[in-house]
Amino acid sequence: MQELTTREKDFNQTLDLWLEQLEHYDLIQLSAKPSAKSWSMGQLYMHLIQATRFFIKQIHIAASNNDNMSEESFVGAQTMFRNNEFPDVLLEGPPSNATTPQPVDKEHLQRKLSQLKDEIKNAEILVSTSEFRGKTRHFGLGYFSADEWLQFAEMHLRHHLRQKKRLDEFLKA
Repeated sequence: MQELTTREKDFNQTLDLWLEQLEHYDLIQLSAKPSAKSWSMGQLYMHLIQATRFFIKQIHIAASNNDNMSEESFVGAQTMFRNNEFPDVLLEGPPSNATTPQPVDKEHLQRKLSQLKDEIKNAEILVSTSEFRGKTRHFGLGYFSADEWLQFAEMHLRHHLRQKKRLDEFLKA
Protein backbone atom coordinates (compact mmCIF):
# COMPACT_ATOMS: atom_id res chain seq x y z
CA MET A 1 0.00 0.00 0.00
CA GLN A 2 1.34 3.41 -0.98
CA GLU A 3 2.07 5.77 1.91
CA LEU A 4 -0.06 8.91 2.07
CA THR A 5 1.52 12.24 1.21
CA THR A 6 1.41 15.09 3.71
CA ARG A 7 -1.22 16.90 1.63
CA GLU A 8 -3.40 13.79 1.47
CA LYS A 9 -2.97 13.14 5.21
CA ASP A 10 -3.96 16.74 5.99
CA PHE A 11 -6.96 16.51 3.69
CA ASN A 12 -8.11 13.20 5.18
CA GLN A 13 -7.64 14.46 8.73
CA THR A 14 -9.74 17.56 8.07
CA LEU A 15 -12.36 15.58 6.16
CA ASP A 16 -12.54 13.04 9.00
CA LEU A 17 -13.33 15.88 11.38
CA TRP A 18 -16.26 16.91 9.17
CA LEU A 19 -17.46 13.30 8.99
CA GLU A 20 -17.19 12.83 12.75
CA GLN A 21 -19.06 16.06 13.45
CA LEU A 22 -21.83 15.07 11.04
CA GLU A 23 -22.82 12.33 13.50
CA HIS A 24 -24.04 15.01 15.94
CA TYR A 25 -26.82 16.32 13.69
CA ASP A 26 -30.22 15.03 12.67
CA LEU A 27 -31.93 16.10 9.44
CA ILE A 28 -33.94 18.83 11.18
CA GLN A 29 -30.73 20.39 12.55
CA LEU A 30 -29.02 20.00 9.18
CA SER A 31 -31.89 21.92 7.54
CA ALA A 32 -32.25 24.77 10.09
CA LYS A 33 -31.13 28.19 8.80
CA PRO A 34 -30.18 31.14 11.02
CA SER A 35 -31.69 33.52 8.42
CA ALA A 36 -33.18 33.46 4.95
CA LYS A 37 -29.84 34.42 3.37
CA SER A 38 -27.73 32.06 5.47
CA TRP A 39 -26.84 28.47 4.80
CA SER A 40 -28.01 25.65 7.00
CA MET A 41 -25.44 23.18 8.32
CA GLY A 42 -26.60 20.76 5.63
CA GLN A 43 -26.08 23.35 2.91
CA LEU A 44 -22.60 23.97 4.29
CA TYR A 45 -21.84 20.26 3.97
CA MET A 46 -23.30 20.24 0.44
CA HIS A 47 -21.11 23.23 -0.44
CA LEU A 48 -18.01 21.45 0.83
CA ILE A 49 -18.80 18.39 -1.27
CA GLN A 50 -19.59 20.40 -4.42
CA ALA A 51 -16.62 22.74 -4.06
CA THR A 52 -14.15 19.95 -3.31
CA ARG A 53 -15.32 17.99 -6.35
CA PHE A 54 -14.80 21.16 -8.43
CA PHE A 55 -11.28 21.57 -7.00
CA ILE A 56 -10.50 17.93 -7.82
CA LYS A 57 -11.72 18.50 -11.38
CA GLN A 58 -9.35 21.47 -11.63
CA ILE A 59 -6.48 19.29 -10.38
CA HIS A 60 -7.16 16.81 -13.19
CA ILE A 61 -7.34 19.55 -15.83
CA ALA A 62 -4.18 21.33 -14.66
CA ALA A 63 -2.24 18.06 -14.40
CA SER A 64 -3.22 16.98 -17.90
CA ASN A 65 -1.75 19.84 -19.97
CA ASN A 66 0.60 22.83 -19.87
CA ASP A 67 -2.06 25.48 -20.49
CA ASN A 68 -1.64 28.76 -18.58
CA MET A 69 1.74 27.68 -17.14
CA SER A 70 3.01 31.24 -16.95
CA GLU A 71 -0.13 32.67 -15.33
CA GLU A 72 0.01 33.58 -11.66
CA SER A 73 -2.35 33.59 -8.72
CA PHE A 74 -3.18 36.94 -7.17
CA VAL A 75 -1.16 38.26 -4.23
CA GLY A 76 -3.92 37.35 -1.76
CA ALA A 77 -3.86 33.74 -2.96
CA GLN A 78 -0.07 33.61 -2.77
CA THR A 79 -0.30 34.76 0.86
CA MET A 80 -2.94 32.11 1.57
CA PHE A 81 -0.75 29.36 0.11
CA ARG A 82 2.32 30.60 1.99
CA ASN A 83 0.35 30.67 5.27
CA ASN A 84 -1.52 27.46 4.36
CA GLU A 85 -4.83 29.01 5.40
CA PHE A 86 -7.57 31.39 4.38
CA PRO A 87 -7.66 34.78 6.10
CA ASP A 88 -9.90 34.90 9.17
CA VAL A 89 -12.59 37.00 7.49
CA LEU A 90 -16.01 36.33 6.03
CA LEU A 91 -15.55 35.79 2.31
CA GLU A 92 -18.18 36.12 -0.36
CA GLY A 93 -18.21 33.16 -2.71
CA PRO A 94 -19.41 32.93 -6.28
CA PRO A 95 -23.08 33.60 -7.13
CA SER A 96 -23.64 29.86 -7.52
CA ASN A 97 -23.42 29.56 -3.72
CA ALA A 98 -26.94 30.98 -3.53
CA THR A 99 -28.30 27.81 -5.14
CA THR A 100 -26.64 25.35 -2.75
CA PRO A 101 -29.27 22.67 -2.07
CA GLN A 102 -30.37 21.20 1.24
CA PRO A 103 -29.23 17.60 1.74
CA VAL A 104 -31.71 14.81 1.10
CA ASP A 105 -30.49 12.88 4.15
CA LYS A 106 -27.46 12.49 6.38
CA GLU A 107 -26.39 9.22 4.73
CA HIS A 108 -26.04 11.03 1.40
CA LEU A 109 -23.63 13.50 3.00
CA GLN A 110 -21.64 10.71 4.66
CA ARG A 111 -21.35 8.76 1.43
CA LYS A 112 -20.31 11.80 -0.64
CA LEU A 113 -17.74 12.94 1.94
CA SER A 114 -16.25 9.45 2.07
CA GLN A 115 -16.02 9.34 -1.73
CA LEU A 116 -13.94 12.52 -1.64
CA LYS A 117 -11.14 10.57 0.07
CA ASP A 118 -10.81 8.25 -2.91
CA GLU A 119 -11.08 11.14 -5.34
CA ILE A 120 -8.36 13.14 -3.56
CA LYS A 121 -6.12 10.07 -3.44
CA ASN A 122 -6.43 9.66 -7.21
CA ALA A 123 -5.83 13.38 -7.70
CA GLU A 124 -2.73 13.25 -5.48
CA ILE A 125 -1.35 10.33 -7.51
CA LEU A 126 -1.96 12.30 -10.70
CA VAL A 127 -0.22 15.40 -9.29
CA SER A 128 2.82 13.39 -8.20
CA THR A 129 3.20 11.52 -11.50
CA SER A 130 2.18 14.09 -14.11
CA GLU A 131 4.79 15.69 -16.34
CA PHE A 132 2.37 18.54 -17.08
CA ARG A 133 2.42 21.85 -15.23
CA GLY A 134 -0.78 23.54 -16.38
CA LYS A 135 -2.90 25.92 -14.36
CA THR A 136 -6.60 26.67 -14.23
CA ARG A 137 -8.32 29.85 -13.12
CA HIS A 138 -10.00 30.31 -9.77
CA PHE A 139 -12.91 32.75 -10.15
CA GLY A 140 -11.44 35.32 -7.72
CA LEU A 141 -7.84 34.36 -6.96
CA GLY A 142 -6.08 33.90 -10.29
CA TYR A 143 -4.46 30.75 -11.65
CA PHE A 144 -3.61 27.65 -9.60
CA SER A 145 -1.44 24.67 -10.42
CA ALA A 146 -2.68 21.15 -9.69
CA ASP A 147 -0.66 21.08 -6.47
CA GLU A 148 -2.09 24.43 -5.40
CA TRP A 149 -5.63 23.17 -6.04
CA LEU A 150 -4.84 20.19 -3.85
CA GLN A 151 -3.64 22.47 -1.05
CA PHE A 152 -6.60 24.79 -1.59
CA ALA A 153 -9.07 21.90 -1.19
CA GLU A 154 -7.85 21.17 2.34
CA MET A 155 -7.54 24.85 3.28
CA HIS A 156 -11.13 25.38 2.14
CA LEU A 157 -12.39 22.58 4.40
CA ARG A 158 -10.57 24.15 7.37
CA HIS A 159 -11.78 27.65 6.50
CA HIS A 160 -15.40 26.55 6.76
CA LEU A 161 -14.85 25.18 10.28
CA ARG A 162 -15.29 28.81 11.40
CA GLN A 163 -18.69 28.96 9.71
CA LYS A 164 -19.57 25.58 11.22
CA LYS A 165 -18.80 26.97 14.68
CA ARG A 166 -21.21 29.87 14.09
CA LEU A 167 -23.90 27.46 12.89
CA ASP A 168 -23.31 25.23 15.92
CA GLU A 169 -23.87 28.25 18.16
CA PHE A 170 -27.13 28.98 16.31
CA LEU A 171 -28.28 25.37 16.72
CA LYS A 172 -27.56 25.44 20.49
CA ALA A 173 -29.58 28.64 21.01
